[in-house]
Amino acid sequence: MLIKKILIIIYTFALNSHLYAQQSEYEQLFNEFWNSTNTQDAEAGIDEIIESGISFDEAYQVLHTGKVYELAETGVVLRSYAAADGTEYFYHLNVPENYDPSRKYPVRFELHGGLGGRTSNEPGGRESRDNGRTRLEGAEQIYIMPYASINQPWWDVSQVENIREILDLVKREYNVDEDRVVLGGISDGGTGAWYVAMHENTRFASFYSFIGYTMVLANPSISDGTSYLHNLLGKSWYAINGGRDRLYPTSRVTPFITYLQTKGIDIDYHPLRNGEHNTRWWPEWRDNFEDFVASHPRESNPASISWKAAQGSNMRSHWLVIEEVDFEKVSPIPLFEVGVDPADGSTVLTMDEAGRVDLVREGNNIQAISDGVGSFRLLLSPDVIDFSQIVTITVNNDVEFQGILEPSLVTLLSWAAKDNDRQMLYAAEVLIEL
Repeated sequence: MLIKKILIIIYTFALNSHLYAQQSEYEQLFNEFWNSTNTQDAEAGIDEIIESGISFDEAYQVLHTGKVYELAETGVVLRSYAAADGTEYFYHLNVPENYDPSRKYPVRFELHGGLGGRTSNEPGGRESRDNGRTRLEGAEQIYIMPYASINQPWWDVSQVENIREILDLVKREYNVDEDRVVLGGISDGGTGAWYVAMHENTRFASFYSFIGYTMVLANPSISDGTSYLHNLLGKSWYAINGGRDRLYPTSRVTPFITYLQTKGIDIDYHPLRNGEHNTRWWPEWRDNFEDFVASHPRESNPASISWKAAQGSNMRSHWLVIEEVDFEKVSPIPLFEVGVDPADGSTVLTMDEAGRVDLVREGNNIQAISDGVGSFRLLLSPDVIDFSQIVTITVNNDVEFQGILEPSLVTLLSWAAKDNDRQMLYAAEVLIEL
């Protein structure tokens, strides 16, 4: 009996030692994965994680829990990075002095105005006078202030990429609450927020525009043809404009905001009768705005999506990726579209022809309407899909996929490397070719 007990103790010790060594190996591999400087570096470590023998469930839990963040620089912090084309982009961070790396922090992007007077994307003017501090300080959070210029304005795809890259860099250093990242701006920055939202909505909870105007984007010298008002659906907005604004008075802005609201865009709009082209009203409206932001977190896997994209533009919205545009593939039913007059097909903004996919998910059943799209990819999360049951995907009234999907460690790690987001983790992807 004594020998049996000794053998049990030895076996248990050996097993625990093995498990501990295995967990330590996993921890080291994921620390390297999380501490990658960019997506490409993270992707380079995927094979080693797979070869470690970790299961899908174990990897999912580790990724969902996320890294252990360390203390980081606080206060006003100036950062920059070099893009692939060699352009150096600058941005200021305002980080709470009492930043606690064990706690998730909301993030707010503030896009500046006055692009006409800027010839480079380096901080200057007001930022120099204010030492890089945000103009609209409110709730405790991390503020991000990127910079643009007349040569690279907010309404340029390079700035959309810049904003994505900055957010990725910040998430690698600071503990960001991924479901509470908000983007907006002032004047030209407010106008730029409308542009960004029409090209990128996956990473943001909501948007705001202060003394900006969407229809500036209709100017022929600005319009790029890939800004689709329809892509404003699915996200909430907060907007303030003034009646005495010399550039964008409410007499011009309100009718268009009303138009968007009647088309289904969720806009909490506040026209201030005596407001001018400034933000002196901020102390009075700050709490109302903060309440709006707090009550509109991001839905990481929204139950419905409607997204338009031209080939080569941003073709993703959350768990939908449009792979190929094909205008010979048409929807069997006429589709309502924000920004298009159904009577004569005239458009509010100049728009290139684009593909569109509408999705509605109910449990494991996904209904899609596709128009002008040759193929698209669906990213399926175990947070909303039961992988022990049959998944059915119907496109334009035809069943395109039906079956059991096996959670894939490769899919999980590949998209985790791309997204760097603890709240968007995918177990399977399904390519639909029409």
